[in-house]
Amino acid sequence: MKRRQIRRSNKNGAPKWMVTYSDMVTLILVFFILLFSMSQIDLVKFEAISDSFRNRMIFDFYPSPVPMDNPTENTSNEESGEQSNEFDTPTQMPNTNDRDKQTDKNEQSLDDLMKEVEAYLDKNDLNKVISANRTKQGVELVLQESILFDSGEAVILNSGKPFLNKIGSLLKNLPNHVHVEGHTDSRPISNYRYPSNWELSGARASSVIRYLLQQNDFDRSRFSSVGYADTQPIAPNTSAVNWSKNRRVEIVILERNQSPVEGAGT
Repeated sequence: MKRRQIRRSNKNGAPKWMVTYSDMVTLILVFFILLFSMSQIDLVKFEAISDSFRNRMIFDFYPSPVPMDNPTENTSNEESGEQSNEFDTPTQMPNTNDRDKQTDKNEQSLDDLMKEVEAYLDKNDLNKVISANRTKQGVELVLQESILFDSGEAVILNSGKPFLNKIGSLLKNLPNHVHVEGHTDSRPISNYRYPSNWELSGARASSVIRYLLQQNDFDRSRFSSVGYADTQPIAPNTSAVNWSKNRRVEIVILERNQSPVEGAGT
């Protein structure tokens, strides 16, 4: 009797557990690819989508895709958005932004400052030696030499300190830049301290700023000074009256959008 021959199967290829393992590796690879793709955000598209959600016009003028259970009979087409032409002819809105609002507020503050200064001058009878003007640059205060300095000196007199204290209290409520200018008449000066009117006019402007900073906790970067000597007279240098007009210090409280350099020479 012949023995049966047992046929042995040829085990070719990877074992069965490799199939499960390869599926798991593939799933992990796909998972990390998804994470990577989600981490790469197109900023332009993202901002466009964000703006669309912030735009209330989309919700105000497009009809809802969900039908209403009990719509009112008097609902107009315009309210439902069926015939709205808002995107073709948008409603005229005031062209204002935060900067415009801040500018209006700042102008109102300068106007209030101007009113307070005028009231102070009237109350203390100082209109002959101090004048206040509202210009495009801001509020311009002109102080004659007689209330601030002795002739040929740059030390602030006691007669001028109350007004400077008033200006300091008003400036605490404003962040505006302040530009101080010193002016003299055309008569030359020459001494060991001030060789010419250039040094004298510059020293007087600096003295005003120094006093304001000493009496108040101001940011020093807000202030700038310049000495013009006799180069910008407001009256002809032909008489003693006109000389006294030209010997002056001007304090210019600039508009919010102006820097000290832009406001120079006002």
